[in-house]
Amino acid sequence: MLLKISHQTSYHYDQPVRTGLFQLRLHPKNGRGQEVRSWSMRIEGGTREVTFTDQFHNQVDLVSAHAHTNEVVVTCEGEVEVMDSVGVFGTHRGYVPLWLYLRETDTTKPGSGIHELAKNFSTARRKDSDDITFLHALSAHVLSRMPYEPGTTDATTRAEDALTAGRGVCQDHTHVFLAASRCLGFPARYVSGYLESGDHGDEQAGHAWAEIHVNGLGWVGFDVSNGISPDQRYVRVAAGLDYQDAAPVRGMRRGDAVETMSVSLQVTQQ
Repeated sequence: MLLKISHQTSYHYDQPVRTGLFQLRLHPKNGRGQEVRSWSMRIEGGTREVTFTDQFHNQVDLVSAHAHTNEVVVTCEGEVEVMDSVGVFGTHRGYVPLWLYLRETDTTKPGSGIHELAKNFSTARRKDSDDITFLHALSAHVLSRMPYEPGTTDATTRAEDALTAGRGVCQDHTHVFLAASRCLGFPARYVSGYLESGDHGDEQAGHAWAEIHVNGLGWVGFDVSNGISPDQRYVRVAAGLDYQDAAPVRGMRRGDAVETMSVSLQVTQQ
């Protein structure tokens, strides 16, 4: 399936900012089941200073805001050919060792709720030799505990807090699933990207899902929010231990300006 993506992120400030710096992880890469046909990035109100590959093999663009600007706009456009690999991304590669993906982060640190959730599933894992079936059951249980509800969390919400609240979005589902999977001994990572949902091409935001390392298969994707493994509608962009490592845009600024962010995203089948 050939997907066309148009993604614009705008930062508007009510007064000129003195300095601003952004890290962008917005460039999909070729990999199993995915071929980037074309991709471009346009920056208004800022300058791309350097491009590098981080420790998780993501392409990162470092952008500085123009002095005294009131707005920074990042527009990405391109086409990506995607094939259904039944969620299997494959063998572990990259700069970091596999054991690093067992490490908890501030966002994914399990509390009593996640420990209890993982403990309740540990017996099932011993009885069932099929890790894929087990992980899909764990994914479904996470979604049943915290139905999808936008506007109740933000980028700083911790997995334990989202589970306690009993609701969240794809980012929260992924963080809880990662935390529980790591408690059970599975290396796990956060993936950010795009999903063609069929809603006339208009999407509210990018998407997030988890990849779990399974013996004999390598990395396998699980989209907790939709209850499936990624297929030909998913475009993989960045990965890491949690949202902070794979966020499409992260930034900082100096000054007293009030910031307003808006996102426009279309993902359409060609």
